[in-house]
Amino acid sequence: MAFFLGLISGTSADGIDAALLGFDGDAPPRLLAARTTPYPPELRSTILRVSQADARLDLDEFGALDVAVGEAFATAALDLLAGAGVAAEAVQAIGSHGQTLRHRPRPPRPFTLQIGCPHVIAERTGITVVADFRRRDVAAGGEGAPLMPAFHAAVLGDPGEIRAVLNLGGIGNLTLLAPGEPVRGFDTGPANGLLDAWCQRHTGHAYDRGGDWAAGGRVLPALLAACLAEPWLALPPPKSSGRDQFHLGWLAGHLGGDEAPQDVQATLLELSARSIAEALLAQQPGTRRLVACGGGVHNRALMARLAALLPGVVVESSAAHGLDPDAIEAAGFAWLARQTLAGLPGNRPEVTGAAGPRVLGAIVPGGRGGAALQSAEGGLLR
Repeated sequence: MAFFLGLISGTSADGIDAALLGFDGDAPPRLLAARTTPYPPELRSTILRVSQADARLDLDEFGALDVAVGEAFATAALDLLAGAGVAAEAVQAIGSHGQTLRHRPRPPRPFTLQIGCPHVIAERTGITVVADFRRRDVAAGGEGAPLMPAFHAAVLGDPGEIRAVLNLGGIGNLTLLAPGEPVRGFDTGPANGLLDAWCQRHTGHAYDRGGDWAAGGRVLPALLAACLAEPWLALPPPKSSGRDQFHLGWLAGHLGGDEAPQDVQATLLELSARSIAEALLAQQPGTRRLVACGGGVHNRALMARLAALLPGVVVESSAAHGLDPDAIEAAGFAWLARQTLAGLPGNRPEVTGAAGPRVLGAIVPGGRGGAALQSAEGGLLR
């Protein structure tokens, strides 16, 4: 069995998700271990500050932050391996998404920026690292996101059912899986990001556990209508977004100033649910099952609201399919690392809008001198 490890911190920056996958021939990959390692509070605070649209940081601060995030990612990888009882030497490669600070995939000069120095991760772990997955797709004219649809299709597709996979991270994104049709996917807009940020500001808690605070408020129709009128939400796929677009400064532009904080939280939850449900109904109205993953799965109020807005659709956690909802995106980057080392495309042009399939990521050899690099035949060296 070949081991690959995936690492990611999403737009909520609530911690580093790590997942260990095992590959045995052509069989579906097995999720062997997973854990989330919280960022140190000061580091998380810095990430949240500099990922806002109007934030500024100098080159020294940027360089130091890149290294600090890389150190945190390396620690998360080593902690996962220690808990799983797997030696670093047994791992073919780490697929590290990093931490997104900016995502600007639109002309005139599209770019996307993730930090978490892969050289630091390779040096600390001794494992070959594949990183910087998104920029090749952007260079090819794509959005650089979402990148999970190919993985979702591999582990959650069903030839007899029209399905969608919903990742409820800071930003929501959908993968559309219809038998006999190309895999499609796109970002839907806010999921947890605004909810978490508003909750942190007004309660001191990093997130609204179970959605209980939102459930105790009332939806403000005028605020909801103003948020739903955001032009980005009406754009057709392919499209992607991030915290640098949907943040508290964006929300402030729609507030009158006298709203009760709990009512704003209720409205933000409705915004997430409505924007996701409307996008799904518009793009794949025949969906019969919505499989949800990501941190938002634990928000009972959000999951219940999605189910109410999607009558006739089974709304369930990926746990119902034997996949930890908190580990799927990290597992996807382990899968992408394997694709890269095999010389195989990691993007879906019909999802991102890229000019064609591309092998994604840059490879940083580990302490083994790059023993996991692809062979002349394009296969994995064991």
